[in-house]
Amino acid sequence: AMSSTRQRVLALYKELHRLGRDYPDPNYDFNARIRRMFDKNRALTDPAEIEQALRFGEYIKNETLALYSLRKYRYLKQRY
Repeated sequence: AMSSTRQRVLALYKELHRLGRDYPDPNYDFNARIRRMFDKNRALTDPAEIEQALRFGEYIKNETLALYSLRKYRYLKQRY
C-alpha cells in the first residue's frame, strides 16, 4: 500500500511540474510553490491526511488544466 501511495504522489508531482512549465504568469512561480507544498507534506504518515493532500493536489491539477483551456479558448476567440 505504501509504494502505491508513493507512486501516486510522484506521478502527481511530475504532472504538476510539467503543467507548471506553461503557467501564464511567470511572477507566480508555480513550480516553486508546488515544491514547497510537497515538502511541507513530506512528513505525513496518517493515510487519511495523505489522501486529503493527494486530493488537494488533484484539485490544483484540474484547476490549472481548466486555466489552460480557458486561456486557449480566449486566444482562439480573440483571433477570429
